[in-house]
Amino acid sequence: MAIYAISDLHLALGVEKPMDIFGGKWENYMEKLKIFWQDTVSADDYVIVPGDISWATYLEDGLRDFEFINNLPGKKIILKGNHDYWWSTLNKLETFLKNNGFTTIKFLHNNCYVIEDAVLCGSRGWKCPGDDEFGKEDMKMYNRELQRLELSLKCAVKAAADSDNRIRKIIAALHYMPFNIKKQPSGFVEIMKKYNVNVCIYGHLHGEGIKNSVEGNIDGIEYFLVSADYLGFKPIRINI
Repeated sequence: MAIYAISDLHLALGVEKPMDIFGGKWENYMEKLKIFWQDTVSADDYVIVPGDISWATYLEDGLRDFEFINNLPGKKIILKGNHDYWWSTLNKLETFLKNNGFTTIKFLHNNCYVIEDAVLCGSRGWKCPGDDEFGKEDMKMYNRELQRLELSLKCAVKAAADSDNRIRKIIAALHYMPFNIKKQPSGFVEIMKKYNVNVCIYGHLHGEGIKNSVEGNIDGIEYFLVSADYLGFKPIRINI
């Protein structure tokens, strides 16, 4: 069993949303993703997908996109991105999976998952203080997402303790980078440090925005940018 990650799939099997207008990397991207995923991931592996899954506006419009994901190898754990307008309550999301027989997908939303020697938590995140045009409404969303991350981390700590007393490393998944454009740490970083997070994966950044990314080990937390185009549409293994 291995753990992989890849975000920002931006699937568009049920809507008209060509991604190749964003550059040559996105030409035939869904076919690339399918091939690289099948060549990399095995049935027993886990794949964390931190946001921007489908361009569908409504959950039903994303049926073909979820079918695409469900049929790929591995067990997928998905969280919300800023373009996932189809996102609903956890109950509605789980009902959608059940009604359509999508058995390889789970959602990360104010909860956590134990994955053998790791426990996964996370939240969407948001723009951070110090980012361009960060205003009052952004501060409201930022504070709300801080609360959601901490709620998920509390779940992770409890789940790790309640399982079988094994020492597990904590993986935090976010859609937004937990640093601002100046690469200064945000409240998300402080919360992760408080709960002794070992690995943080995030997406959202594309094209020129990738130059603002933060990766590597910083104060004991290993950071990975996992946007699909940045990875060449091949899931990256997260070693714990």
